[in-house]
Amino acid sequence: MGAMRSIWKGDLSFGLVNVPVKVYSATESHDRKSYQVDSKDGTRIRYRRVREGTDTEVEYADIANAYETDSGETVILTKEDLASLPVQKSPEISILEFVPTEQVDPIYFDKPYYLEPSSKSPKAYVLLARALEKTDRLAIANFTLRNRTRLAALRVVDGVMTLQTLLWPDEVRAADFGFLDEDTEIRPQELEMAASLIETMASDFDPSEFEDTYQDELSKLVSAKAEGSEAFPEPDAEDTGDEDSEVADLLAALRASVKDRGGSESSDAEKSTETKSTAKKAPATKAAAKKAPAKKSAAKKSTAKKAPAKKSAAKKSA
Repeated sequence: MGAMRSIWKGDLSFGLVNVPVKVYSATESHDRKSYQVDSKDGTRIRYRRVREGTDTEVEYADIANAYETDSGETVILTKEDLASLPVQKSPEISILEFVPTEQVDPIYFDKPYYLEPSSKSPKAYVLLARALEKTDRLAIANFTLRNRTRLAALRVVDGVMTLQTLLWPDEVRAADFGFLDEDTEIRPQELEMAASLIETMASDFDPSEFEDTYQDELSKLVSAKAEGSEAFPEPDAEDTGDEDSEVADLLAALRASVKDRGGSESSDAEKSTETKSTAKKAPATKAAAKKAPAKKSAAKKSTAKKAPAKKSAAKKSA
């Protein structure tokens, strides 16, 4: 594991089986380091913990947390109070059940941790990992990390068992949007055209093809600033028209994209793509607004893969 340091040791347990493991954080930030300064002269900004209304600093060990009761009363809890919580203190990751992978929506995924076998023989670990892969199931487990009880999904990533903490149900907000109650009419040929565009852009996911455009541009900006040059000269301003004209009709954009990619449409599909935006299609048009520029430029330059790639480059996963 090289420079990786385990943050926790314990047992992965289910039934009468115990698999000793070490826990590692599976992700790290690649953001460029920075610190806050006064913009006038670059003097570094420092933060101090002081009593309100005074300049008296408070030692970290003397700081407690104040919580509000349901009735609005303030209660102070010290670190000793919090340590007395009867959460499971044993270093154990308890597997509760095995569920079909598709039943756990990725929206619940939070932070991932790698598990490494810590016993002399990795056989029990490898056996469980392969059995999980063979059955295409996730293990649902709970464990305590930093005095907080967590729910997690155990899955296998490249042969390594990975513990992905899950958000609790009340932490995921309901998507209660008005358009869901609308009876939006989608014609079969419209759906067919949208699906055909998806097919022309179908590919296998290879995260190494993508890059964090923001970090690349930030590096250029830092270098240019140090050299006293301009990193991104302003292009000549173009008259882009009003906002409505920028958000092209979704179906017209689809027709242009499919055509440019060599797709063929039926005469029915041709007719259905005439500009006829309606209020009901607003959500779809909105969603397309983000992608349309990338698709258009990709179509013109025949760089279908790279244009959307840089546009959507953000991360990793979960």
